[in-house]
Amino acid sequence: MIKLAITGACGRMGMRLVALAKQDKAFELVAAIDRPDCEQISKDAGEIAGIGNIGLPITFDLRPTPDVLVDFTTPAATRHWLKTCRDRGIAMVIGTTALAEKDHAAIDVAAGHIPILQAPNTSVGVNLLLRLVAQVAQKLGDDYDVEIVEAHHRFKKDAPSGTAAALAEAILKATGKTPKALVYGRRGADATRQRGQIGIHSLRLGDEVGKHVVSFAALGERLELAHAATNRDTFAHGALRAAAWLVKQKPGRYSMADVLGLK
Repeated sequence: MIKLAITGACGRMGMRLVALAKQDKAFELVAAIDRPDCEQISKDAGEIAGIGNIGLPITFDLRPTPDVLVDFTTPAATRHWLKTCRDRGIAMVIGTTALAEKDHAAIDVAAGHIPILQAPNTSVGVNLLLRLVAQVAQKLGDDYDVEIVEAHHRFKKDAPSGTAAALAEAILKATGKTPKALVYGRRGADATRQRGQIGIHSLRLGDEVGKHVVSFAALGERLELAHAATNRDTFAHGALRAAAWLVKQKPGRYSMADVLGLK
């Protein structure tokens, strides 16, 4: 069995990861971790996740040494766990979004010592969408306007979402454009669309789990590629699939495309 640790265990994603990992016979859940000031510290992780007592208390530190750690927290917390995993030789799946350039540089360095998979979205469907939008953008070219609209729940802190940023990056790479082509929302007396722009727009709506729509439109037709998550289990299942794959890999930096054989 794969020894697994989960950080952010009291958060929305963390609770689903705990619940689903406990059901998966491939994993032995050895640590469920959250912030030192979390009110649930020392309480049973299964009780917090809504699956009943599993005999594993929430801790603020990593006592055992697992095979892999799954991290859906904040950039500051991810920096801490990245160092911990590197120092202790633990494979790491990073689902944290809003990472800065310095964080990606640190991941590159750590990947020289341990296998790391970093993904803004661990959904299988979303990662197929990333491949599709790149292919479509390359084929259609600048005769088609490109707009990305993402929607998430009212509590999401970062905007645009990491997935929207990844979609934009996939399109930029496929079309040879630079980030100067990106336009975040529009306002003003003259917001006329310019040829070659890629618009990105963020909606924050109630309990929306996550929806992304990429539109390609010319004068006379529109093609839309969309993905909607109806619950967080799609991300949790993808993260666990990534974790099971990652423990078999050599040190290096990987993505969900590697897991799904899309490269």
